[in-house]
Amino acid sequence: MTVVMSEEMKPESVSLHPVGTAAAPVPELLCIFGTGDLGRSLGLRLLQSGYRVVYGSRRPHSCGPLPQGAQVMSHAEAAQSASLIFICVHREHYEFLETLASHLEGKVLVDLSNNLKKGMYQEANAAYLQSLVPGAAVVKGLNTLSAWALQNGLLAGKQVYLCGNSAEAKQAVAKMATKLGLTVLDRGTLSAARELEDFPLQLFPEWRLPLRVAIGLIAFFFFYLLIRDVIYAYAEQKKDISFRIMVSLANKVFPIVSLVMLSLCYLPGVIAAILQLYRGTKYRRFPDWLDRWMLCRKQMGLIALGLAFLHAIYTFIIPIRYAVRHKLISLVVDEVWLNNKTTPFYFDNTEAWGTDSFYVLGILGLFLYVLLGLTSLPSVGGTLSWREFSFIQSKLGHLTLCICTAHGYIYGWNKFLRSSTYKWYTPPGYMLCLIVPSVVLVLKVLLIKNIHTYPKIILSMLCWCVIVSFDQSALPILNWQ
Repeated sequence: MTVVMSEEMKPESVSLHPVGTAAAPVPELLCIFGTGDLGRSLGLRLLQSGYRVVYGSRRPHSCGPLPQGAQVMSHAEAAQSASLIFICVHREHYEFLETLASHLEGKVLVDLSNNLKKGMYQEANAAYLQSLVPGAAVVKGLNTLSAWALQNGLLAGKQVYLCGNSAEAKQAVAKMATKLGLTVLDRGTLSAARELEDFPLQLFPEWRLPLRVAIGLIAFFFFYLLIRDVIYAYAEQKKDISFRIMVSLANKVFPIVSLVMLSLCYLPGVIAAILQLYRGTKYRRFPDWLDRWMLCRKQMGLIALGLAFLHAIYTFIIPIRYAVRHKLISLVVDEVWLNNKTTPFYFDNTEAWGTDSFYVLGILGLFLYVLLGLTSLPSVGGTLSWREFSFIQSKLGHLTLCICTAHGYIYGWNKFLRSSTYKWYTPPGYMLCLIVPSVVLVLKVLLIKNIHTYPKIILSMLCWCVIVSFDQSALPILNWQ
């Protein structure tokens, strides 16, 4: 009896997992060819996501530091141990894969390679890889991820693209990518590989239109104000004030373009609402130009924020400029001399109210500008609910536009009716920049007041004024009956 009991108490007979539960499944083993920065970063992220990782290397014993917990073998041994293999080597080193064709039969190969420029090769890297290993299922994907993003875990919600001829292979890669926190978009067969390989070579594709608009506006207002202020003073008054180009002129251009760019962020939403009301449905597609415009509103807003910051910085340095200090001293000397040093300076209470209101609105506008810019960052916007994000970007956005527009109106409140304001019969720049935001705010108020209850003729006229100015082809859709 004692012998039986002692055998029952042997450690080998004790279960190492709770009664009634199964042992934990063995994590899936994934293989990576390439021990460079990208390969090491990808391996680290896979290990942290619960996978086992084995590296294939030409020099298994001297390939450098690898993530803790990963194995390293020769290419042939690593290929035999896993069914999903990541190719993290450059295209010019693909030849060795042809010698491993028998080991890669039936495997899923994920090509992460990119080129240095477009059109380097006649065929896509993934297509070339498929020709070297015809028995494997090649999937092009994850090539838009950088080693830095993989190391720092900046993957949540990031969109990646896949393409390949095998639906099962793409499904396996998509499952793995989803576990890493990525959002997967299937681009079809391997014929789309070249398009995917060109994505990382694009230079700010979403910023091109906003930057072109901003540069165009800056150039227009710069030369417009140069003619009105500097050239006019030289031609009509024989004064050389070209020194104002560096600071004064720039400090007029930056706020003007900033306000116009901010209003252009909200104008497409107003146009879209008018189109939906006119059509009587929200399920019809918008014109392509309006779609493209709405997709780049974030970039337009960030450019507007940057120009507003430049305006604030330029304003801070105004008191220390030589020209300003010289003018102030001259005014003081003239005032004292003309009044025989006894009469106090005249204090204009209305001017004081206007100046203080002007600065207060500018400060509030810049504060809301910064708030809008911060919430547009993914790290900040991701912490907000959709209602909170919509409230800040829409409600506070229109409030920002309203305050900044009022900032401009107060600047010129006593100058609109002066004949001296219109040099060579041209309006000053701040008047021109108030047109677009004023139109946006008026249209927004009309929409809030349920414009769909107004007579159809008013709505048709409004559509004609707004839409046809952008798209002449829209004329036939207007119905004046």
